[in-house]
Amino acid sequence: MLNIREVAGPPTDIQVFTDEDLAARLSDHDVETIREIFQTPLTGSYNWDYETANTKIRRLYELGKRFNWNSELDVDWTQPAPAPGAGGQDGPEGFVDHPKWRALTPEQKADFAHRTVAQTLSQFLHGEQGALMVASQLVSCAPTHDAKLYAASQTFDEARHVEVFHRYLMERCHMIYPINPSLKDLLDAVLTDERWDLKFIGMQILIEGLALAAFQTIHQTTEDPLLRDVVGLVMRDEGRHVAFGVNYLEDWIRALPADQIEERAQFAYDACVIMRNRLVSTTVAEEFGFTHEEAMAINDQSQGGQAFRTFLFERMIPNLKRIGLLTDRIKPQFEALGVLQFEDLKHDGLIDWVALEAPLPSAHRYAAE
Repeated sequence: MLNIREVAGPPTDIQVFTDEDLAARLSDHDVETIREIFQTPLTGSYNWDYETANTKIRRLYELGKRFNWNSELDVDWTQPAPAPGAGGQDGPEGFVDHPKWRALTPEQKADFAHRTVAQTLSQFLHGEQGALMVASQLVSCAPTHDAKLYAASQTFDEARHVEVFHRYLMERCHMIYPINPSLKDLLDAVLTDERWDLKFIGMQILIEGLALAAFQTIHQTTEDPLLRDVVGLVMRDEGRHVAFGVNYLEDWIRALPADQIEERAQFAYDACVIMRNRLVSTTVAEEFGFTHEEAMAINDQSQGGQAFRTFLFERMIPNLKRIGLLTDRIKPQFEALGVLQFEDLKHDGLIDWVALEAPLPSAHRYAAE
């Protein structure tokens, strides 16, 4: 039986899953659907010219069809989880020397690490649901045939991402944390805006760029081979999505009136401030007795936190410059953030076709063996 409950905002409690919950997934059972309603003045458009006008976008679309991985067949879910402390460290960087950390028991430290992974991946899950909905909007409102086809393929990519992160959280973490309020605000701003190109900017350049930075950080640091495999597959899709955004937007943005360009540049800057300063979660640390200020200071000073911000802006800033949103008026604001040194790095308009066309990892189709 399907029970639908409408809410005014996202849940604020942690969802915890028991062995009984996991077993119920394999059979018909009662499900409660919790939904939050939003309205958007979406203006759609038909396109009656079915010819290919942009060979790069069509090539990215073809790659999406070719490398359409399946989370049931292309991920080895039987890989064992790493033992607590497998990384050889007593705890997360920045926390280990703090008196409050030293006061925790070994069991509490292991729980802290477990919850940190669950909290981080929960934000991936929520962000991918937002990306799924934005991509589906782009199918209707994108003005050209090539963009509609690609947005349709991206919608399926995002559906797989939601599926694979949800399964990992259910089976490996046994819990899902609520969405970060700032991430929710960013997704709401993109989903409810009536301008199709702002949806492109918000999703393909900003949110997908954020995702790539986060995935790159996890891929390099996780001790869990299953999570590394999952993130690696998702990153392949996200690389195509960002390349699509840069190549599609660069001509469009430059053709807009100056005031509209500045309006979009300001939106991009405001989103970057949110991503840099407000998407850092202190929830888990606060569960274990750290104050919000202590947790923020530790993150700011940690190599992991600095690496994430570097990954984020060394990709984001060149892409914003390429599409024309690093304007003379907005550049001083980015300079004040300390990220303008990345502006001349490689942008994603220069597509790395070799990387995107590389075969999927050979250890594939586990369920078929």
